Amino acid sequence: MTANTAPVLLDLAPLGAGHFARIEDKVAALMRTRESVVAMQGEALLPLEACIRSAVRPGSTALNIITGPYGETFGGWLRSCGAEVITVDAPFSGAVDAGQVADALRAHPAIDFVSLVHAEAATGNTNPVAEIGAVVREHGALLMLDAVASVAAEPLLTDEWGVDLCVIGAQKAMAGPAGVSAVSVSARAWERIAANEQAPRRSYLSLLDWKERWIDGGRTALPHAPAQLEMLALEQAVDRIEADGLDSVIARHRAAAAATRAGVRALGSLTPYVVRDQDAAPAATTLRAPDGVDAREIVAKALKADAAVPVQAAAGALAKEMIRVNHYGLAADRAVVLASLAALGEGLRAMGVETVAVGEALEAAGTAWDAVIAD
Repeated sequence: MTANTAPVLLDLAPLGAGHFARIEDKVAALMRTRESVVAMQGEALLPLEACIRSAVRPGSTALNIITGPYGETFGGWLRSCGAEVITVDAPFSGAVDAGQVADALRAHPAIDFVSLVHAEAATGNTNPVAEIGAVVREHGALLMLDAVASVAAEPLLTDEWGVDLCVIGAQKAMAGPAGVSAVSVSARAWERIAANEQAPRRSYLSLLDWKERWIDGGRTALPHAPAQLEMLALEQAVDRIEADGLDSVIARHRAAAAATRAGVRALGSLTPYVVRDQDAAPAATTLRAPDGVDAREIVAKALKADAAVPVQAAAGALAKEMIRVNHYGLAADRAVVLASLAALGEGLRAMGVETVAVGEALEAAGTAWDAVIAD
């Protein structure tokens, strides 16, 4: 009989209010905020929906910026709250710019809420939050930011950028658990939420419940039994980032994106879906399949060559044309990037694509990785 070497996950000591609060403080430091941070017991869609339903009321005018599927989701929630929704779209091959946002704000002065995704792992793009935050702040609207795919992969300066509601999840660049998330709430946002008669109460979506039962009481008594394993895993993820150094973790993600893009360009046949390097997210790189070749078949053959690489086809309408290479968390690693490129090369060859240069791709990727790390 073999010994059980699994970690002990049962019969843990209770997670008290003090420990829960210390974890929130560590998350706040990672997010670069001095505002209230609430760790919520669910995947990041929970606080994202909670933010919208708490801060948006019937008669609001909201600006929803769409650069991927999550922005599309926000639009549905905003409309269900009774808001008039103004939309700014950017192609999934690029990013929105602050000028587009400023134009929309000038054209619709009643806008009082702006929703934005920092980085979209699904489409591989990232948006210039600092510049967008400046024009939103000048206009006077609240800014909600989905930073799930950006936290720990690229700078996130919540307070400096004027983000009122900032949501993170730990499952991507933080290499942590998926079942817990966090939201920072500015004083301005709390005022707006408190004045909203439609804000959820006595609900899992209620930010006000957290404020009144947890924050206003000095965080001394938890309002419910915490998701203990997920909270402990979240703490370990934050502690590991601190031990490695946040700048170092961000550099690994930048290097992974640069190496993947350089390698793909040298490989041939595939091209980066996001055109400009400055618009490319450090957490994941999306690729355009050759004309007439199904991206899903390339992925299937790549995974047959190496089942361990973090390569997948896109979902929905882009499934036939887009390939996604995830290089976040522990996959932000030189060897993982090179293995992904080699597997894609094998997949293309198996599809009968002859113009594939795997050796050149690996060399270009390695050079790009080293250049970022040495910078």
